[in-house]
Amino acid sequence: MKKIEHIGIAVNDLKASNNLFEKLLGVAPYKEEEVLSEGVKTSFFMTGPNKIELLEATHIDGPIAKFLAKKGEGVHHIAFAVDDIVAELARLKEEGFTIINEVPKRGADNKLVAFVHPKTTNGVLIELCQEAPEET
Repeated sequence: MKKIEHIGIAVNDLKASNNLFEKLLGVAPYKEEEVLSEGVKTSFFMTGPNKIELLEATHIDGPIAKFLAKKGEGVHHIAFAVDDIVAELARLKEEGFTIINEVPKRGADNKLVAFVHPKTTNGVLIELCQEAPEET
């Protein structure tokens, strides 16, 4: 793993949270995006070399909606940048981690993503991110 790619924070209201984080960080979000397959709207903030992703549920049965219902607003995941997501998934599986996504999928911010189950990472959902090739 190369670095922390971003920290994902689940929120009830993306617009209100964008306003709050804009005041907190002193910068506006640089991108807003909806990921239909995950039932989520996201916004990204850049603060120095670090990114924060805010996530609002768009479907009541999506992963963010379930997280919010169970735990409320707060840190949802920590994402790590990797050069080869398939190789990293294989390595982590070999090390005994439970992989949620055996096959990487397209996520927000032009990334291929896959998740490692928090039951094998001290309760923290881990996301692996690799720059996605351009869609044709």
